[in-house]
Amino acid sequence: MTNDTPSEKTVRDEIIEAGRRLYFKDLVAACDGNISARLADDEFLVTPSGVSKGFMHADDLLKVNSRGELLGGGGKPTRELAMHLALYKARSDIRGVVHAHPPIATAFACTDRRFERIILPEVIFELGEIAVAEFALPSTHELPDSILAVLTNRTGAVLLSNHGAVTVGESVMKAYYNMETLEAVAKITLAAGNLGSPRYLSDSQVSALWALLEAGNAKSRDA
Repeated sequence: MTNDTPSEKTVRDEIIEAGRRLYFKDLVAACDGNISARLADDEFLVTPSGVSKGFMHADDLLKVNSRGELLGGGGKPTRELAMHLALYKARSDIRGVVHAHPPIATAFACTDRRFERIILPEVIFELGEIAVAEFALPSTHELPDSILAVLTNRTGAVLLSNHGAVTVGESVMKAYYNMETLEAVAKITLAAGNLGSPRYLSDSQVSALWALLEAGNAKSRDA
């Protein structure tokens, strides 16, 4: 573990805090959703199946390896474990993954309305790209396959058609903040559309925002 790598206790605490916020901000209901974190190259923490994310304890979390084999903890890992492990395998920068059902963003995922056009700089500065995955059966390998088909190095959030959303980040809390931002953007996009004549950012403005971000001049709220 390097000096920049948080301790396992810190990561466990972040997962518990992220779960609490997801639940009390109505981004998940009942026992919905799942959260994970990368501890090391072949060591991950994941939330258990069938437990409300708002009322978890640090010792509820399970430790698994990249093959999904249990290394520590009791109970059963989330049924979406394959999705989490596939994301970590696809991108080495990902250290946190959050899957939830934010109501407005999920409503977009259940319609033909999408986020193809960007309405706020925060979409780029906070989320990067918002991808849309085709519908896939939950808890099967179809789901990670559908996500990987649209994932790029810029992707911070993926809408899961007729299902929900998954966000990633360089920490558990960044992945959580991305979920919160996704829902905020969905609410604003919906409200602007309902008001009529929403003003989307032009292609040149979007390109300029990406240039700012990649030059390091646009700092995330998580920095």
